[in-house]
Order: sequence, then C-alpha cells, then structure tokens
Amino acid sequence: MQIGFIGLGNMGAPMAANLVKAGHQVLGFDTAGVTVEGVTQVETASDAVAGADAVITMLPNGAILRAVADQVIPAMSKGAVLIDCSTVDVDSARAVADQTMGAGLLSVDAPVSGGIGGAAAGTLTFMAGGSEAAFAKAAPLFEIMGQKAVHCGEAGAGQAAKICNNMILGVTMIATCEAFALADKLGLDRQKMFDVVSTSSGYSWTMNAYCPAPGVGPQSPADNDYTPGFAAELMLKDLRLSQQAADSADADTPMGQVATSLYEQFVENEDGLGRDFSAMLPRFEKRGRE
Repeated sequence: MQIGFIGLGNMGAPMAANLVKAGHQVLGFDTAGVTVEGVTQVETASDAVAGADAVITMLPNGAILRAVADQVIPAMSKGAVLIDCSTVDVDSARAVADQTMGAGLLSVDAPVSGGIGGAAAGTLTFMAGGSEAAFAKAAPLFEIMGQKAVHCGEAGAGQAAKICNNMILGVTMIATCEAFALADKLGLDRQKMFDVVSTSSGYSWTMNAYCPAPGVGPQSPADNDYTPGFAAELMLKDLRLSQQAADSADADTPMGQVATSLYEQFVENEDGLGRDFSAMLPRFEKRGRE
C-alpha cells in the first residue's frame, strides 16, 4: 500500500518504520520535522495523504485530530481509510468518522496499548471502532504494527475501550502503590508482599507485570528510577478523558474521579511530571495519614 503517516513522535515513528520494513511506501509528516529511515518526508499533511490507500494519524489530542482531519480529508482518495491511532475523546473520534463518511472515505478509531516498546517491536494491541469494511481494510496494517486488533464496534468504540481500560489501570496502580506503602509501614518485606499478592486475590497487571516496587517482580520502570514507560502526565490525560466521557454518558465513576485528582496533584503540584505513572509509590512512601 501507499500510506500517509501523520505524527512521527515516540509512538508514530517506530510504527511507520515497521510499515516500511514490511514493504509499504510511507509518506510522513510531522510538525517537528522528525525524520524516520525509509519514510519519505513531505512538507504538509495534505502532501502525505495524496494518493494514499491508508492514512494513519498519531496525534496528541482531539482538537489537533479535528484540525488535521479538516486538512487531509479533502485531499484523500475516494475509498481510502483514515486510521486514527491517537488516544482522544470519544466525541472527536465520532465527529471525524462522520466527516470521513461524508467524504466517501472509510475510518477507524484505533488507539493502542503497549507503549513505546510495543511500537518498536510491532506488538501493540489495537482497539478499533468503525465499520466492518473499514476494519477489514486496516487489519493488514494492524498485523504489521501489532500483535492483536480487536474490532470493538462502530465509530468511537475503540476510544471507549481504551478510556475504560486506562481508567482501570490508573485506579489499580494507585491501589498497588498504596498497598506497598502500607506494607512498608507494617514491617512487611516487599518481596514477601509480592509473593503473596501476585498469586492471590490481589493479583493485577500493575502488581504482576509492572510492579512499582524496585527489585520486585519482572523488570519495570521502577528498576530504572521511574524513567517513563508510560508517563504520569499521559495517565492523567487518559483519566481526564475517562471523566469527560463519564460526564457525557452520565456515568458514576467515583474511583476514576479520585484517581484523576491524585494524578493531577502528582503531575501538576508535586514531582510526577516526566516520571513513570508507577512513581506514585515513592510519593506514598513519603506521606502519612492526613
């Protein structure tokens, strides 16, 4: 395929590189002028999508997605598919889907899970929303960039799945960090804590696969001084999206609200900016009961 790729940041660049390695022709555009080996750099987003069979976007937020959609949809070829891999609000995803449909195009909202490592290794998971026809056209590209793609439903369903998943992730990480801090103050060895919880009813991904305690469990950002695998500010972004969606859907999400408030405090008023989201553990270590 000829592919236009817009947004060659930490995630987009390795995704585009994997498409090139698979033999696709990729035209890339990024406002920061990023270059990726094998990707033909062009001067505008419209140049990237001209004649493309598929257009992939990886952008910071819904407002930027809408602005890029306004630029590229008129320049896309009929029957092409717009695959947005950004994590944005559901309303923006649905608005762009309506816009592409009105132009005779296909669209898929397909946020990802797996982080920078998954993007480089081609092991991302895609949560996709859109028509069966759009998903079928995007599926071969998902197979190159990832290890799994789930068609979650119509437009916006991919973003809904990502937002719900990451709300669970944020809440669970806070609970895991709280538990380790409590265990410390009760005199419980962290390794013993892990050995019990990782095989008991407290089992979770944040405990077993991404343990926030250094030197405990599999290798994680905690073992690298909390250098981000998934930055706290990105978790805050996703939690805010979850609460925006909850407001729109009139859903009661008290734990999601508390998690959002805690990450806001951590990122904006403490030392969380630029650290992994699991760095909540040293935060709780230093705090007493209020």
